[in-house]
This record gives sequence, structure tokens and C-alpha cells, in this order.
Amino acid sequence: MAQKMTYTQALNLAIKEEMERDDRIVLFGEDIGKPGGAFQVTKGLWEQFGSDRVLDTPISETGFFGMAIGAALTGLRPVVEILYMDFCAVAMDQLINQANKLTYMSGGQFPVPVVFRGQQGAGRGNGAQHSQSFESLFCNMPGIEVVLPSSPNDAYGLFKTAVRNNKPVIFLEHKLLYGIRDEVEVGGDPIPFGKANVIQSGSDVTIVAVSRMVQLAKEAAHRLQERGISCEIIDPRTLVPFDLETVKQSVQKTGRLIVVEESHKWGSIGTSIIYEVMEQVFDYLDAPPKLIGTENVPIPHSKPLEDAALPSPEKIENAVLSLV
Repeated sequence: MAQKMTYTQALNLAIKEEMERDDRIVLFGEDIGKPGGAFQVTKGLWEQFGSDRVLDTPISETGFFGMAIGAALTGLRPVVEILYMDFCAVAMDQLINQANKLTYMSGGQFPVPVVFRGQQGAGRGNGAQHSQSFESLFCNMPGIEVVLPSSPNDAYGLFKTAVRNNKPVIFLEHKLLYGIRDEVEVGGDPIPFGKANVIQSGSDVTIVAVSRMVQLAKEAAHRLQERGISCEIIDPRTLVPFDLETVKQSVQKTGRLIVVEESHKWGSIGTSIIYEVMEQVFDYLDAPPKLIGTENVPIPHSKPLEDAALPSPEKIENAVLSLV
């Protein structure tokens, strides 16, 4: 049944429904109890499920990340809220040496079903330590699945897949998406990982847009349509696993590729996507692919400087025009 709701409400509903379905699911995080979390994603869950299942933690990511991994090894299915994704840096050992490796090192004997979820991204003037996009970093940690919903419906459906998964999952929510409102298929099937969403079909250029960049790509495509240029927009939804086949089929049709992400351009996942396309469908390309990402500087606090550093519809539009 389709219901219109915000991204935040869709996440909250998905968590609530999954906690009702499976009493092994527990929540860990800072101020997620009675306050409902800094962005209200866990609002009302402490009242319904109690402090045994919604645990307010001290400000110690290393501590509660490790606690979640240990809980998963004993049979629980923890969901960890990271107040700002930037703060996972202080718990990197738990992510890069524990959560993603224990199943492999145990020969599959010890699954680690933890969802590490929270907001990231720039655009609010929050400064260099509260505005980063870490998807490229997480993609370089084999064993962790990386999910970036761009719509309320994707947030709802992908979370259900994440929490039922036996692998650790990084679930990245862009802070500027929380307020967007759209139809959500409540009660629908979970959305599978590794299946991209073709946002709109087109014939002249393929735009692979990650997370909030989908919104920017749609705005640019609308302007370009008025000039007779047809853009195909693909939202991969998950970067690990990645649906390369859908991207390849699109490039074989359009002959042109632009990847838009909010990670810093140098060493980004966008370069890996472009490499795979170049290696596998090079003969179909009519022009060199382009990457649009954040400039290689710490995210500025100043609004004009932040805007200059980040991707924008204008940058996407100019990149398309340079190709066609």
C-alpha cells in the first residue's frame, strides 16, 4: 500500500516494523532513546520497545561499535546509529579489522549481522568534521556492504534488506534527504541489494548518480531536456554489491557516461565505476567518461566555498554539454 511520507518517517517505520518482526533486533546509539535521535529517525521506538532494545550509549563510538559486533556474534542483530558518519573514524579498527573480517577469518562460522546507519554529506554549512561523504572509503573494506538510499521508498525497502542480512552493512543517509517526501510501498517486499534503479530513460548520455546526487541529476536533466538532450539517470542504490550490468547496458545505448558522487574525486568509487565501464564496454563509448565529485579539500564552512567545492546541477549540465 503506497503512503506518502518523508525519508525520516520511512526509515522510522522500517525500523519499527522490523523490530516487531524480529525480537533479536536491538538499537545502539547516542540519544536514540527518549530524544528519538538527533534527526528523529528513532522517535517513539524507546517508548514502544523499552531500554532493553533501544540502548542510549556513551559518546564512545569505539565502545558501542565493538559492543554491537560482540552482540551480533552472540545471535542478536544490532542496528547502530552513528550521529555523524564522520565520527566512525574514531572506531575504524572495529570496522576495518573486526566487523568486515571475522566471517572470512572464521571460515564462515561467525556471521556479523550489524547495520551501521547514520547521516553524512554536506550542504548545510556544518564544516569539515561534520560534512564528509565516506562511501568510497567503505567500498575499500571487503566484507562490508555499502548502501545509499536516495528516496523514502528506497530507505524503507533497503533497510529491511540490510537488517535481515548476515553481513555487516554500512547504511548511508544523506542529511539533506531526510525532509524529502514521496510515495512508499508500505508492506512491500524488501529491495534487493545489487539492483540499480533506472530513475529515467534517455538516449544521449548515462548519468550514474549516488545518493543525493540523484536529485541534482534530475534537476540538470530537466534543463537539458529543454535543449533537446535526453539523459538516462541510474541510481545504483548499493555500491557493494554494484549493479555494473545495468550501467553497461545503458552506456551501450547512449555512448556516454558521467558519474556523480559527493565523495572527493581523488581515489573515489566513481573512478572504479568508470574503469569497469572502460574495460568492459570501451568500444561503445563515443567520448571519454567524466567524473563529478567534491573537490579535494576539507568541506568548507563558508556557504559560497562549500557550494564551489560540491557537485551541482550546473556542473552536471556543463559536463553533459561538453560530451554531446
